[in-house]
Amino acid sequence: MYVCKRMREVFSSVLGLMQEFTGVWVRDPRIQKEDFWHAYMDYEICIHTNSLAFTKKSSCVRRRYSEFVWLRKKLQENAMLITHLPRLPPKNPFFSLNNAREIGARMEGLRKFLEEVVHSPVLLSDSCLHLFLQSQLSVKKIEACAEGRSRYTVSEAIHSFASGNKRFESQSEESMEEEDDMHCESE
Repeated sequence: MYVCKRMREVFSSVLGLMQEFTGVWVRDPRIQKEDFWHAYMDYEICIHTNSLAFTKKSSCVRRRYSEFVWLRKKLQENAMLITHLPRLPPKNPFFSLNNAREIGARMEGLRKFLEEVVHSPVLLSDSCLHLFLQSQLSVKKIEACAEGRSRYTVSEAIHSFASGNKRFESQSEESMEEEDDMHCESE
């Protein structure tokens, strides 16, 4: 009797360890200056998971608010059957790049948005989502890759263009990007 009970406990603990998890963090806000008059803030988006749905089990990318707006629109287009898509924090035309409270509230809103998205099986099947979360590709290049208009697959893009804080890891990858641009433009 004790042996059976102990086996059930061990089995339950093993199953508990094998449950899928996906952690999402939005952190490290940075001001990026485009020129003397224009600046925007981007955020580090980190994912840690054991889910088979993700190509990489840990990744960090940098994204700005407008890219989140693009992602939500793309998810809405690609998952027409979904009635409820999580909301983004509202766009504030008077958003201050120097107001810590506003920045913190926006980061929390972006994190909640991503948490809901990565726990939705329908949304989790979207290639644009994976490229957004696990590659540094621009929105334009994400669309091209997801639509099969690039010379690399989604998985290859994630492995090749996944770097922490820079857009591309090496010169050879930059040339791969340039070749891809020419390929897309010639179509």
